Amino acid sequence: MSQFFKTMLTNRLKYSVLFCLLGASVSSCQTTDQKKEPEVEHNPAKQVVPERAKDLIGRWDLNVDKDGKVVPSWIEVKLSGFNTLVGSYVGDSGSARPVSHVKLEDGKFSFAIPPQWEGGEGDFVIAGELTATGIKGTVTTNKGVSYNFTGEKAPYLNRTGTVQWGEAMELFNGKDLTGWKTIGGENNWSVKDGILTNAKAGANLVTDQKFEDFKLEAEFRYTTGGNSGIYLRGRYELQIEDSPKDQHPGSLYFGGIYGFLAPNEMATLGPDQWQKYEVTLVGRLVTIVANGKTIINNQEIPGITGGALDSKEGEPGPIYLQGDHAPVEFRKIKITPAKK
Repeated sequence: MSQFFKTMLTNRLKYSVLFCLLGASVSSCQTTDQKKEPEVEHNPAKQVVPERAKDLIGRWDLNVDKDGKVVPSWIEVKLSGFNTLVGSYVGDSGSARPVSHVKLEDGKFSFAIPPQWEGGEGDFVIAGELTATGIKGTVTTNKGVSYNFTGEKAPYLNRTGTVQWGEAMELFNGKDLTGWKTIGGENNWSVKDGILTNAKAGANLVTDQKFEDFKLEAEFRYTTGGNSGIYLRGRYELQIEDSPKDQHPGSLYFGGIYGFLAPNEMATLGPDQWQKYEVTLVGRLVTIVANGKTIINNQEIPGITGGALDSKEGEPGPIYLQGDHAPVEFRKIKITPAKK
């Protein structure tokens, strides 16, 4: 090998060693200077309720003083992650609304929600505080009107043991409105040829009797664009609506517990067809069979739905038929109460 090539090879080896040393040095500096970010842990098992929030978290049955009339409402506050409070809100009308952030400081809480069916611009603001017996506060509408409320923790309604059923009874006798009363609006309910009919939007129809746990059968029919409902214990609306058969099922549509529980399929037969609901309600757990298909199976109803008669969830309540939306017909309404 010539001296020239030997010199070139020697120089190349020198530079290679130098570059390796420089590279190792830079890598070492980067490793030393770069701070390792702590890993974010997503482990609900390690979630601890902050002390400041432990008395507020949960479900609350509210009574709102609306111009001298007590109307029901409902709030749920939950912990999201380790520190953020979120929840749901139900007013005296409409469906459950998500609450993205509940602010809490020194025992006082507040949150804002956009309008739903009320219309208009701006938010509703709910503000309150913990008291010795529950919560109290104000609901301020997007029109600037404020109403006072009080609230108490909602009952769990857990049942133990196996339900024993009593004797079945017909709530609709096929002749007249015996055992029922109307509330709110003009009475457009009548019975003709064995069919209970609400001719147009008007009063709601409520049973005189109240029930706790029960099995209910109802056969009904609605017209195109129909919208009605059956309120269980007068507090939880089972939706009757002319929902398109190809509509994705949802809690606002046919067979849903309004705003809370969605059916697993759209089991409607469509308008002008006789249809059937078979409902079992035990505590908060509800099963709904629509036209022979189980669409909700032993699911918990979190709280009252919009239009509820009251927020007294621990008490028995009536069956109530919604009549303030659209025409609807019933030909059978039978209930089997649980034995006490």
